Amino acid sequence: MPHVVTASARVSYTQEGSGPGLVLLHGTGGDGFSNWGPLVRHFSASHSVICPDYAGSGTTTDHGGPLALPELAEQVLAAASAAGQQRFDLVGFSLGAVVAAHIAAEHPERVRSLVLVAGFAGGPESRSQLQFGLWRDLIARDREAMARLILLTGFSPAFLSSLSHEELAKRQAAVLKFTNWPGMLRQTELDLRLDIRNEVARIGVPTRVIGCAQDQMVPPALVRELAASIAGADYLEIDSGHLVPLERPQELAEAILAFVAPG
Repeated sequence: MPHVVTASARVSYTQEGSGPGLVLLHGTGGDGFSNWGPLVRHFSASHSVICPDYAGSGTTTDHGGPLALPELAEQVLAAASAAGQQRFDLVGFSLGAVVAAHIAAEHPERVRSLVLVAGFAGGPESRSQLQFGLWRDLIARDREAMARLILLTGFSPAFLSSLSHEELAKRQAAVLKFTNWPGMLRQTELDLRLDIRNEVARIGVPTRVIGCAQDQMVPPALVRELAASIAGADYLEIDSGHLVPLERPQELAEAILAFVAPG
């Protein structure tokens, strides 16, 4: 059963397990359940796992205007506090990694350790601008095509080829039905504006950065660049497409659990 806390939005979050806090942040167009559902069971035996849905996702509701990174960070921190976790291990995936990096830079007293999965620092990187611009246009004009594009660029070629036509059709239908499209549009517009290059240079908490070797959404070179910008960060790569929580959940869970600080 989701919980709710009011910050700059009416923020929905889930909490499972007990132990030191582990906060998991989803990516653009996802939510806590769709991005992290397959992994929670790996963490809940040893941690209190909190999955907030920041604005634009899940049942969280807010002002409906353009999103700002500090707002999303405020929502995450409010959910963690409401769950009784003033200091926690923080894991972010994709846009969630950007939010997590911002929190670690601006609120280091709250973060025990940091894991950034398929994250990026933003700025005027031409390929990312082309991609997010295409997402913005397809969300507005052709969501069925956008659902196909998510599958095509989100998973590795081998993973997609292992699925039957029927399974691919079911996954496409699920993306089309369950995505919060107005929220994803707002998050995509934020992706286009993001630039945390100065912030990541100030991160001082223990950090692991995880890239995906076959990532077509956030190519590994961008993830390695992010890792190189954080003093003392270690880097590892998983042989997966961008949607690694869905494609390689156990391998990702092991990489996270091997790093997060003990309670």
